[in-house]
Amino acid sequence: MITGGGHHDNVSTRENEKEHMAKTSQIPFYVRLGNALTLTLLRAGFKLRGPFLLFGNYPMYLLTVRGRKSGLPRTVSLAIIQRNGKRYVGSPFGIVDWVRNLRAAGEATLTRGRRSETVTARELPTSEAALVMREDVKGGNPFARNYGVTADSSLEEFERAVVSHPLFVLERK
Repeated sequence: MITGGGHHDNVSTRENEKEHMAKTSQIPFYVRLGNALTLTLLRAGFKLRGPFLLFGNYPMYLLTVRGRKSGLPRTVSLAIIQRNGKRYVGSPFGIVDWVRNLRAAGEATLTRGRRSETVTARELPTSEAALVMREDVKGGNPFARNYGVTADSSLEEFERAVVSHPLFVLERK
């Protein structure tokens, strides 16, 4: 016989999962502050490189994507991973709003300096994303600690990391 208690446990489980998801995708205050500065400089036309604004191996772009709820354009500054002639974007802070919006829209506008282009965004399957992330971390990705992996991590550890830190390939439309 099914009792009301089973339903309550199920609700509690869902609430715990939501709470856990919210905690894993929180962006620290200092990162939000740095993002505001980066966004301002990129909008002014500066060509920045991450992770240190002027120095690094990751060109910074403005990514503008349609909000999944409001339908309004939402813009964030992101470092782009360039590997094997392809461009990728990943989320060091988990499944945040821009990830949800990009999943829903499937396309975005990338802006660097005075040049903009429309790109399609395809979320990589776990196995493919793990290989790309592993190659990038071995190449010195400064965000590896946010993904919870190191250059010595196993492929399985990378596969677990990309479940909560999705990776998209961006292709010119």
